[in-house]
Amino acid sequence: GRLADPTQRTNCGHESGDYLCISVDSWWADVNYYLSAMPFLAAVDSGIMGISSDNITFLPPSKDQTNFCYNVSSCYSSFPETMKKWNKFYQQVKSYSSSFEDLLKYLWAAHMSSLKVAHKKFGNRLKFYSKQEADFERSWALFVDYLAPPLFPTTLIRTAEFQKGLPTRMLVDGDKAPLVSDFTSFQNTVLLGLNFLHKVHKYTGKLSFIVWKTLMKFKVARKLFLEILDLILHCFN
Repeated sequence: GRLADPTQRTNCGHESGDYLCISVDSWWADVNYYLSAMPFLAAVDSGIMGISSDNITFLPPSKDQTNFCYNVSSCYSSFPETMKKWNKFYQQVKSYSSSFEDLLKYLWAAHMSSLKVAHKKFGNRLKFYSKQEADFERSWALFVDYLAPPLFPTTLIRTAEFQKGLPTRMLVDGDKAPLVSDFTSFQNTVLLGLNFLHKVHKYTGKLSFIVWKTLMKFKVARKLFLEILDLILHCFN
């Protein structure tokens, strides 16, 4: 799977070894650590879970321990701005006056802050992958950047449907969308679309993203985009 050791130095996550193992060298695992552990610790700190922060400490991996934070205090010490944004989101969750759109604004601000931290720390992991997989990882991260301005509502059902478009294995040399034989039509379409987005973003010198952010300031544009995206998800699911 995508959480397997990309260096091939161990059998962590591979069918020949412990398939459920999560490799510390996996770009996907490392990035998602900051998109899950940090929000969880911030939730604990906010008081929304009714758990004392003194009782929560994650176990470190076997190596690269300094690349991660493990409890509320260490995360605040290393990434104060990101933790503050997550805490602010949870304070809004606790507030009865917050609208759903307001919550999404705080959620995406915190999410993108976590993602920025992860990109900075783990960009060197991409060298362990094939060109196709590394390009896909960059394109996927870029797509998330584009999902933030329209305030994509990351509900459990919608996110689960969208995740079906994520290829179930790492890409290898020779994989070329939309002709990857062991991928579904949805996965091939997603891969093709992400490749196209990455090329547009690259060749316009980020102008496309600037235009996109400006367009998504209008509520009607955000609504139209989300309706189109929901229609696409419905067609494939």
